[in-house]
Amino acid sequence: MTPNSLSASSRSSRRTFLANSGLAALVVAGGAPLLSACGGSGSKNEGTTTGKKLKDLLPAYAASSLASPDIPAKNGSAAGFTKALPASALKVSVPQKLGRGGEFTVMAPIWGNVPKQGNPYWTAMDKAAGVRVKWQNQQGDTYGQKLGAVLASSGVPDAVVVPGWELTGKIPSAIANKFADLGPYLSGDKVKEYPNLAAIPTGAWQRSIFGGKLRGLPMPSATTPNIAPFYRTDLFEKEGLEAPTSAQEFYDLCKQLNAPKSKVWACGDMSWAAWNIFGVLPEKPYYWKLVDGKLVNRYETDEYLEALEWSRKLYSAGFVHPDAKAETGSIGDLCAAGKVWMYCQDLSDWYGKAAVQRVDNKKFRMEAFDYFAADGGAPTLYARPPADIWTFISEKADEKTVHDILALANYTAAPYGSKEQRLRMYGVEGVHHTFEDGVLTKNGKGNNEVFSTYEYLASPAPFVAYPDLPDVTEGMVEWQQRQGAHTKKPLFHGMMIIEPTRYTELNAEFEDLEKDIVRGRKKVADMQQAAADWKSGGGDKLRDWYKKLLDETGATGDSAS
Repeated sequence: MTPNSLSASSRSSRRTFLANSGLAALVVAGGAPLLSACGGSGSKNEGTTTGKKLKDLLPAYAASSLASPDIPAKNGSAAGFTKALPASALKVSVPQKLGRGGEFTVMAPIWGNVPKQGNPYWTAMDKAAGVRVKWQNQQGDTYGQKLGAVLASSGVPDAVVVPGWELTGKIPSAIANKFADLGPYLSGDKVKEYPNLAAIPTGAWQRSIFGGKLRGLPMPSATTPNIAPFYRTDLFEKEGLEAPTSAQEFYDLCKQLNAPKSKVWACGDMSWAAWNIFGVLPEKPYYWKLVDGKLVNRYETDEYLEALEWSRKLYSAGFVHPDAKAETGSIGDLCAAGKVWMYCQDLSDWYGKAAVQRVDNKKFRMEAFDYFAADGGAPTLYARPPADIWTFISEKADEKTVHDILALANYTAAPYGSKEQRLRMYGVEGVHHTFEDGVLTKNGKGNNEVFSTYEYLASPAPFVAYPDLPDVTEGMVEWQQRQGAHTKKPLFHGMMIIEPTRYTELNAEFEDLEKDIVRGRKKVADMQQAAADWKSGGGDKLRDWYKKLLDETGATGDSAS
């Protein structure tokens, strides 16, 4: 699913490993240290960590000054780089090899074919960092199943990548029980042994605290929306059309564009975009808002039901491509082929489609239109977490192994404009890529070997850098910045919250029910019933748990009222 050529800025959302990264600095919430205060007889790992205890756990921040972006970060966006430097002009961010030559295993998701062990890319990376990695790659589509099985066993690899959307069931508890406390290596000034890790923004580290300990190595992410509503700008301009500015305009535009007899459909599934158009609260643990002193959950809001109904109408009117209903194929590829006019996907798809299509069609242009409120005007968007993917180190790893993994993470977290970043993103010059006339180009070997693996160990402050398509870099970052102007923090923003295990399956059926409703297999009334069942089945007790957490942390956010 993930194009092999995606850069470090490509991240994930929910069940796909795609999300564009970026970060807004996070103010640490005050209040007393809190772990088990919200759970009665609950686990010691429940709740969150705040106050002085949180401050003592966080690594000291020291920003990198290696390179200045062409487009500085703003409103929670990533920074943008539109130019590439020749290898001779790149700076060094890791002057001394920190790895001690140890070998360790890393379990990580992958989409596509796994490169052969001992390939030139992995070999060069290991040699540069001074380590030897034995990758245990698992296909991304079934990664959650593999992850659960591994964490339930006694054979946990030395390092394990865990995406935030897999923090369900018993996995959060397993993280707190099976992975090492990195505080003795990274908290406070200790992180200065690893300068690139010290340059990771504080908010990302706050999200890396599980069970009262600093356990995760984070991939920082933008706090602006990562799901973008794409449209074929070139085709719109050819037909004299403009992007929609309200939910009704979108529907009317679909009616105008839809032509199933010609094998052309107006759109793909727009449910993810609908959450933003209708101002729906995020997913857990940020799925609460305060109304008249009472916590109201995402599933209880009118906005949630309205978004489902709007998405459902697009399907019932026949505007959505049949592959979307069947959840097969790639709607993005159909859009690129002119068979779909609009679709939503991770922001990184902007580059992925442009890079492929412009090889044969220089006029190809795909962009993302700005979000709007359902009735027009400025939308209500909620900030994303400052990190949502981590690597954890097994508690059974010895001190030498921990140091070697941190050495590699320090290497992979090198900023744009460094020799380390160039190797990590593009491989070996002459083997995996070429640099001609200021343009970096991966060759076939580069596309088959150099893709998402090493950056999962840790990544720098988020950036977008596509020097081969500078207009795409500019478009992506400026889109983030425009959406960021309408983004506010939900309650508990930036906190890593572990719900009591007795509630971990409480929300398990909502995602499948959402799909059934928008596809016409269920009714919106079924969601209202599910919300009522959620309340009586533990939702009200979970609300009380969160209210106590809110009172003790004072984490009001921008959405409180």
